[in-house]
Amino acid sequence: MIFKVTEGRSYNRLAVTTFNYLSAFLIALTMIAIERPDLGPGGGSLKEVMVEGNGVFSLTSSVVWGLSLGLVAGLFFFLSFIFYQKSVKESGASLSGAFGKLGILIPMLLSLLVWKEYPGALQWVGIALAIFSIVLVNNPFGSGKKNFKAALIMLFITGGLAEFMNKLFQNYTVSGYKNVFLFSVFASAFAISAIFLKRSGKSFHKREALVGLIVGLPNLFSSFFLIMALEEMKGSVVFPVYSAGSVVMIGLGSMLLFGEKLKKLEMISLGMVLVSLIIINI
Repeated sequence: MIFKVTEGRSYNRLAVTTFNYLSAFLIALTMIAIERPDLGPGGGSLKEVMVEGNGVFSLTSSVVWGLSLGLVAGLFFFLSFIFYQKSVKESGASLSGAFGKLGILIPMLLSLLVWKEYPGALQWVGIALAIFSIVLVNNPFGSGKKNFKAALIMLFITGGLAEFMNKLFQNYTVSGYKNVFLFSVFASAFAISAIFLKRSGKSFHKREALVGLIVGLPNLFSSFFLIMALEEMKGSVVFPVYSAGSVVMIGLGSMLLFGEKLKKLEMISLGMVLVSLIIINI
């Protein structure tokens, strides 16, 4: 919704992104200082935990894993954030929100390959619907290349990989270390974004800094509460609320607050995304 407010105001996208990650990693650092996660003897080597599947990392090993994985995850968070802003400008908040959450397909498919978590028959139907919705919104039968929405596809891919990093972290660590992981994620994303901002040579104003700092709050806590929810509840309960619920809220907010109107094919695609997200997670 905040991105929608800034649409058409010539905001420096990289500046918004950079200050968003600055806000997020500073908050995560503050939470680490308050919570002070326990440290102890390292345990569970990379081979024992990830290759042989013997339990999870413990204490110090969980901290090292969270910091290491976060450095890689920061790149995907940065890219998905850039494509999110671009998609909102090109395709509106409703479709961007839908395709951002549709990225859940990627951790699902990667889980199939890595952990042999095979979808059920109904989930395969949801996957097929989701893939068809991507084809539909890009309208391959239309005239010209202008129908292809590259930003939405890249948002789907990078957002999905970012979600997979959350699952990869939660799958191998004991609870209580998500702040360490999130600090590493957003510190990494901030460093990458700051480098790109400096190299761009574009100026920015206080408005970009303010918007970025505000966006950093929901950006951080969406991952924070997602990981917390996965620690306490089954993914079959968490993901329908997180994915479909977010899509509905963004869609309704866009229509009620901004009068955003979707084309017929886009409305059908959005509906299919909602149905597929629910089916996938049954």
